[in-house]
Amino acid sequence: MYLPFFLFAIFYLFIINSMTNSLCVQKEIPEERQIKVFRTINVLITILLTSSYFRIFLT
Repeated sequence: MYLPFFLFAIFYLFIINSMTNSLCVQKEIPEERQIKVFRTINVLITILLTSSYFRIFLT
């Protein structure tokens, strides 16, 4: 029952990370700042996915 959501979450994180990488390459963001950008985006997407999980399955 929960497997499709977890597969979607992994796929979604992969797509977001590839788009973030494209952004960093296009805007020529230095390597030091890229780490912060990836960390921030991944934390925010993880919060979004966690809240979606609770909203869908626990209410």
